[in-house]
Amino acid sequence: MPLDRFKGALGHRVYQSLQHAILTLAYRPGEMIRKPEICDHLGVSRSPLADAVARLVSDGLVDVVPQAGTFVTRLSMTDIREGCFIREAIEVAAAELVAPKITDGQLRELRRNLLMQEALASDTDQQGFIQLDGQMHEMILSFTGFPRLPHVSQTAWLNVHRARQLLLPVQGRLQTTLDEHRMILAAFEARDQQAARHAVQQHLRQLLTHLQPLERERPDLFLVQGQP
Repeated sequence: MPLDRFKGALGHRVYQSLQHAILTLAYRPGEMIRKPEICDHLGVSRSPLADAVARLVSDGLVDVVPQAGTFVTRLSMTDIREGCFIREAIEVAAAELVAPKITDGQLRELRRNLLMQEALASDTDQQGFIQLDGQMHEMILSFTGFPRLPHVSQTAWLNVHRARQLLLPVQGRLQTTLDEHRMILAAFEARDQQAARHAVQQHLRQLLTHLQPLERERPDLFLVQGQP
């Protein structure tokens, strides 16, 4: 995406643009990142690109292989399971904390988000739906009053997010995800702590159930010993 779509210093905007390309699979797992082409496309020098690549390495999204090049990391089921484990631990605890005390204003925010999700699902706008999905989860975490929780959860979720891009085009998966979100909202509307815990937990575990067969179905995208 062009740099003017992002905010912050130049290096941060380069990082955000490349991260977006990787997370949306514009750069496929295992694909080489050709730095001169990126510099030309974004209109930047090598320095901000080097800073961005270093941050992507820290994110676990890029591997720098000496004398071979810079590659988008392949997907790893170990990383995906770990990300799901961390996300579930954080979000289930958040649901338990938020459900009994959620305000009417916070419920309105969730309802508006869900209405927009429904509109995007009707238009089969996958990327728009994923963005609003992420916003819904971030809202719930923010309702805890702990400002760092959304960032911690999002960082753990990066590789899961990439793999998930392969699922939503599957027939019926987008609608199923929407139904799971409706269950979460209904639990919060009832201010039912246990129902909220169960709805969030089932939603996240259902995702992992669908992600696990991907390693067998798309071996070209997954980490194999000895590959960059």
